[in-house]
Amino acid sequence: MPEQKTMQGARQAKREGKAPTTQAGAFVEEEMEHMKRGKHRVQSRKQAIAIGLSKARKAGVRVPAAGSKRATSASRRQSASRTRGSQRRG
Repeated sequence: MPEQKTMQGARQAKREGKAPTTQAGAFVEEEMEHMKRGKHRVQSRKQAIAIGLSKARKAGVRVPAAGSKRATSASRRQSASRTRGSQRRG
């Protein structure tokens, strides 16, 4: 569950009309801080970023799916499907 401070930062960015990636930045920053403090056992920085983006999607931030240069077509389909599902629930 994201911290209250993180949720407030994301809401403020949304009110200011910032891009969804900027809104999700609050969640990624939180996850990076957890990684530094040892709260989560992640093996890489990229994994921490992925967890932060996942939390942002669950919180209702409309973060776009991964780009074609980084992900396989199956992974993009799965990511898009999960994004649509989280948007329906919220």
